[in-house]
Amino acid sequence: MQEKIEMKVSLMVYPSQDWSEEDRKLVEMAKEIMFKAHAPYSDFLVGASLLLENGEKLMANNQENVSFPVGVCAERAVLSYAMANYPKSRPVKIVISAKKRFGERFATVTPCGLCRQTINEYEIKFQAPIQVMMLAPDGNLLVAEGIEQLLPFRFNDLNS
Repeated sequence: MQEKIEMKVSLMVYPSQDWSEEDRKLVEMAKEIMFKAHAPYSDFLVGASLLLENGEKLMANNQENVSFPVGVCAERAVLSYAMANYPKSRPVKIVISAKKRFGERFATVTPCGLCRQTINEYEIKFQAPIQVMMLAPDGNLLVAEGIEQLLPFRFNDLNS
């Protein structure tokens, strides 16, 4: 007999008036670093800021390469830096902002599949969800309370 497996996923919408001071700082960091992205081929700028459990706030941006597959997303760049330099400090939340270089508005961007799986890796390592916050064109934050909300059937365990 066939069985259906369903998972419910959801994002919360946080208007700017509901942001904490910490969230405001992380959004500003993501926007600031976004404008320094190396994106000469797509002109699509992405910035990411990351809060670690130890209070450190880090940021990175996308880095394109003429050989497209070897570029690095902002999310993976900031997580890689964090884990290389603060390997024992759990990532608590990541904020993502994006826009076309000459565009007027921000773009709604969720992490790509590689970035989602990378976030999942650190949720596994630290046994805790990482809040994923994405800046929307209307100025709100779209918030996932863990990568399961963006990657419900993720690749989790090689031993199961």
